Amino acid sequence: MHDDVSRRKSQHLDLVQREEVEPAGTDPLFRCVRLVHRALPELRLADVDLSAEVSGARLRAPLMVVGMTGGTDRAGQINRDLARIAEEEGIAFGVGSMRVLLDQPELLPTFDVRPARPPRLFANLGAQQLVQRGRDAALRLIELIGADGIAIHLNPAQELVQDGGDRDFTGCLDAIARLAEELGERLIVKETGCGIGPDVVRELIARKVRVIDVSGAGGTSWTRVEQLRAQTAEAGALGELLSDWGLPTAACIGAAVRVLAPKKGPRVRVIASGGVRSGLDVARALALGADLAGFALPMVRAHQGGGIDAARAALHGAIAALRAACLLVGARDVQALRASRPVLLEPLPSWIAQLEPPP
Repeated sequence: MHDDVSRRKSQHLDLVQREEVEPAGTDPLFRCVRLVHRALPELRLADVDLSAEVSGARLRAPLMVVGMTGGTDRAGQINRDLARIAEEEGIAFGVGSMRVLLDQPELLPTFDVRPARPPRLFANLGAQQLVQRGRDAALRLIELIGADGIAIHLNPAQELVQDGGDRDFTGCLDAIARLAEELGERLIVKETGCGIGPDVVRELIARKVRVIDVSGAGGTSWTRVEQLRAQTAEAGALGELLSDWGLPTAACIGAAVRVLAPKKGPRVRVIASGGVRSGLDVARALALGADLAGFALPMVRAHQGGGIDAARAALHGAIAALRAACLLVGARDVQALRASRPVLLEPLPSWIAQLEPPP
């Protein structure tokens, strides 16, 4: 079983290099967010402040390299290199699912990114494993890599297609609530490309979750990835059928913001991932109300194509484009960008309205 997990991790890295893991039928709907141009920005580019806050840390840009990999030597090099870049640029970083580490502690070097020290580093565990192994397992994973917190990921669609994947998804909310009580804003609850809708946002904030990564459809389809590695015709057929399953990322952001708008109490931060492919997409996500944007596939592909220098260039380009977008809408900082009012084109407004009607 252990060898199967490691083999799956290696296959994932190969498969995500293929174009078909981003199915043509999926769309994060960032194209429907049009930022309003300001012909007289009255700003110097160098004066645009991109700093943001997450989990008690100040970032130099509102970005996170979200967890995707670990468990093999190749994955370990990717994690270390990308974490080093995240440290250089002052952004957050997360490793991929650490489930395998609970049974194979010898794989720790594939997740431990030290000596890199991003301003915020997050471990990663599936919600089903949190139920099965308990809060102590999550806390242990944080300790093992010297992380600041942990992302608990939700991936029922992927598990249903995966050979030998989980089929019992009960107890997750209670397990998350117990961990949130202890970790507070050091806990991120995230989807893995199918999106978190407003009803689940409500359920999470009722359990004191303070950071939610909506991780919507439009980027990497893990159901498609599992379809490509399926060992049975049944799994392959289900993976193909569900390859574009999920809620578009932009719609998840808009609906989540509507849930949170009237809320009193501790601030709940929204991370937007799923199909974020440029600094302009980051700007669009922030203009919709997200606090941070996350991405993984562009960084992994850049790294596999040209090593750490290519990945560094990809991140520099995203930050430069975000800074340019801020200037072009006259936003001096991230707060001003979040307060801007973009024009929303169909079908995005309909998506948001049907997911979360206006109060």
